Amino acid sequence: MADVIGRGSLERSLTSVDIAQICEETLAGLPLDDKRVLVLIPDHTRHAPIGLFFRVFGELLQKRVRTLDYMVATGTHAPMEPERLYHHLGITESEHRQRYPKVRLFNHDHTKLDELTSLGTLAGEEVHELTQGLFSGDIPVTINRRALDYDHILIVSPVVPHEAMGFAGGNKYFFPGIAGLDVVEKFHWLAAVITNPAINGVKATPTRKVIDRVVQFLPVPRTCFAFAVNHKHELACLFGGQPEASWSRAADYSAKLHIRYLDRPYKRVLGLTPPIYEEVWVAGKAMYKLEPIVADGGELVIHGGHVKEISFVHGQSIARIGYHVLEYFTEQWGRFASESRLILAHSTNVKGVGKFEAGVERPRVEVTLATSIPHDTCRRINLGHRNLGDIDIDAWRADNDTLVVEEAGQVLYRLKSDDATPAEPL
Repeated sequence: MADVIGRGSLERSLTSVDIAQICEETLAGLPLDDKRVLVLIPDHTRHAPIGLFFRVFGELLQKRVRTLDYMVATGTHAPMEPERLYHHLGITESEHRQRYPKVRLFNHDHTKLDELTSLGTLAGEEVHELTQGLFSGDIPVTINRRALDYDHILIVSPVVPHEAMGFAGGNKYFFPGIAGLDVVEKFHWLAAVITNPAINGVKATPTRKVIDRVVQFLPVPRTCFAFAVNHKHELACLFGGQPEASWSRAADYSAKLHIRYLDRPYKRVLGLTPPIYEEVWVAGKAMYKLEPIVADGGELVIHGGHVKEISFVHGQSIARIGYHVLEYFTEQWGRFASESRLILAHSTNVKGVGKFEAGVERPRVEVTLATSIPHDTCRRINLGHRNLGDIDIDAWRADNDTLVVEEAGQVLYRLKSDDATPAEPL
C-alpha cells in the first residue's frame, strides 16, 4: 500500500488544511492535465464533508482539467433534488453558475435503463470461486454509461461498517453506487444468506471480492479518497490512492471508531436514528448495527419521527412482501423466486435472524417502529409499532435492561463474547 497518501488519528480530527494537503499531494501525482474527470460522491444519507471536498477539488482541478463533473452515487436510493444537492455540496445555484460554470451535476438513477451500459459478464465459474461456492450463476455487469465518458474517476468515500459489504466505501461507489441491479441484487442477497451479524464489520468478505472483481471491467482509471469520521462527524483519517488500498486503510480506522464491544446483551434496545434517515430503507441500519447486542427474545426499537416512509423507491415491493427472517423466504422459495433479491435481502436484514418451522416464523428478536409510519402499516409489513409520544427516553435510559443508542445506525455494536475480535492496533 505504498502508493496510498494520507494519515489519521484516533485522538484528533484532521483539519481542513490537512485534508487539502492530502488531496493536493494525491492529485499532483495523477495525469489529469486537460483530462475529463468525474467525481463520485455519496448522497445525503452518509456523514461526509462533501462541501469541503467540492471546494478543494475546485481549487486544485478546475483550471487544470478539461472537465470536472460530479455524480451522486445513489445506488438504489432516490435521486437528490437540486435544492438538496446544492446544500449537500455547500453551494447555492447562483454560486454554481458563477464560480463553477463548467461543473455539471448528475444523479445516478438505477431505474433509467437507457442510462446504463454493459461492461460484460462475470462468468458463473468465477462467481462460484469468489463466493466460496454459495452462488454460481453468470452476473451481467452494467453501469451508468456516463462513466465511460471520462479519462479518470475520483471517489469521495466515507467508510463505515456495512450489512452487505462488511465495510462500505471504495469500489462500492461503482457497484451499487452507479450500477444496474444485476450485480447489486446478487451481492446483497449473498450477504443476506451469510447474514448481517456474520458479515457486518468484517473486511474480507465474499461480497467485497465480487465488487473488487467486477470493477475491473471498467476501463477508466480511478482514485479513491477514503476516510472515516469520528463522533464529531469530522475526519479521523483520509487516504488517497488506488481504491482497494485506500479503502483498506480507512476500514482499519473505521473498525476502531465504529465498532463498540459490550459485556452483555440487553432485553430492550432503543435506537435513536439520525435525521438523515428518512425511510426504513435507510433507518433499518439501526437494526443492522444493533442486532448483535439484543438478547434472545428481546426488542429493538427503531425510533425517529423523521422516518416517514418505508422506502421512497421500493415501498410498494416491501409493502407486498413485508419483513421476514431468511428461512421464511428460503423455505418457501416457490413463492418468492421471482421477487427482487435486493428487496428480499433488505427484508431479512431488517427482521434479523430467526427460524421458520412448520409454517411458523420465529424471529430471534422483535423489531418495532416508533416513527411517523402508522400502526396499521407496521402490522401489514410484519413489524411492531410503538407510539412516539409514549416513549419516555429518560425513563428508558434509567432501566437497567434497556440500552438507548444515539445516532443508531452509525456505530456497529457487538458482544465481547462474539467470535469476531477487535481489530489489531493501527
